Amino acid sequence: MARLVLLLVAVAVAPSFGLDNGLGRRPQMGWNSWNKFHCNISSQLIRKTADLLVSTGLSKVGYTYVNLDDCWATSRDKLGRIHEDPKAFPEGMGHLGEYIHNQGLKFGIYSDAGDLTCAGRPGSLEHENSDAQSYADWKVDYLKYDNCHAGDIDVRERYPIMRDALNRTGRKIFFSMCEWGKEAPWLWAGPVGNSWRTTGDIDPSWERTMYCLDLNEPLYPYAGPGKWNDPDMLEVGNGLTNVEGQSHFSLWALMKAPLLIGCDISKMSAATKATLMNEEVIAVNQDPLGVQGHRTSRANPNGAELWQGPLADGSIIAILFNRNDDLPANITVSFAFQGTAIDMEIRDLWLHKDLGQFSEFSPIVPPHGVRMLKVKPAGGKKTPSGAELLNATTLTSYYFIFPSIKTKVQTVV
Repeated sequence: MARLVLLLVAVAVAPSFGLDNGLGRRPQMGWNSWNKFHCNISSQLIRKTADLLVSTGLSKVGYTYVNLDDCWATSRDKLGRIHEDPKAFPEGMGHLGEYIHNQGLKFGIYSDAGDLTCAGRPGSLEHENSDAQSYADWKVDYLKYDNCHAGDIDVRERYPIMRDALNRTGRKIFFSMCEWGKEAPWLWAGPVGNSWRTTGDIDPSWERTMYCLDLNEPLYPYAGPGKWNDPDMLEVGNGLTNVEGQSHFSLWALMKAPLLIGCDISKMSAATKATLMNEEVIAVNQDPLGVQGHRTSRANPNGAELWQGPLADGSIIAILFNRNDDLPANITVSFAFQGTAIDMEIRDLWLHKDLGQFSEFSPIVPPHGVRMLKVKPAGGKKTPSGAELLNATTLTSYYFIFPSIKTKVQTVV
């Protein structure tokens, strides 16, 4: 048995504001073509996906961006204007965008800050103004901007050029920087993009998902409304088990990561749909406070972990996470507030159930699984709400009082 004691009882969070284009006050939600379809995209696929986002109810719970990734473009004309693949997109991008908008959705597109995209299609380097104007003419709402084939030109020079080009069009376009975390964008990209990748590409394996998780986790001080850390898109429904999919979704939601579906939603299972449409977990991701949750204690790199994050109403989300590959774990959390033991009201966000009041909570968590809990002091005791503190204009920083949580881990054989 291992025992971990969380010594931190107060967390200082500085107000955080990003690119001033009025977008991304909450993490983006939608669908992206790359994880499942790679270059096998077409107007037919995109239209079908837009229809399904509406008919399945996914759009109603927040998934509104329909984002084409690489391989939609093929050439430039004599004036340097970008053109779509005429076979895959015969009606053109403007008409495709109109179809998406008529479904009540938003239209996203892809380019690269180099000469070529990662798949070898035309990139935007030295064509930023022309491309940005094309996107505006097509009524694009979102640009994912990749980082291949740029030679030695520094990313801190290339990305602001596209930001400025987008802004000059007069159309508000969400700017998603896909720089892979190469040059620590969390340190400088706040005024440049609405979100930035912190990792290389994810893939539908547990190991790679955990790799992206661990790279993104310590960057929580740099995220906030309008400026989000992005550990890459969701692999729920692409090969992870149902338990792993729930854990992946829970942790991405707590980290305020973009929730961009990467599976073929025409073939998603009932379990995948239930995971992606868990409105209680989505509400954590979309909480207006915008504070990224993070790991606060762990037994060992392959054992039990405790993750926490505050919400605007003053409650706390706690994720009890078992990273063990084979064995369930008994993870016990006991609560204290300002040094005094206290009962907490607990709600389980996957069971959709109020569990009652506890001074100690000790569930068994399956391998690769989570228990995602919303906790608040019982008996009318309150922590300062995020909304109250954000509205206190005299404060230059604000504090959230966390329960002091002791974690003991006992492997169940």
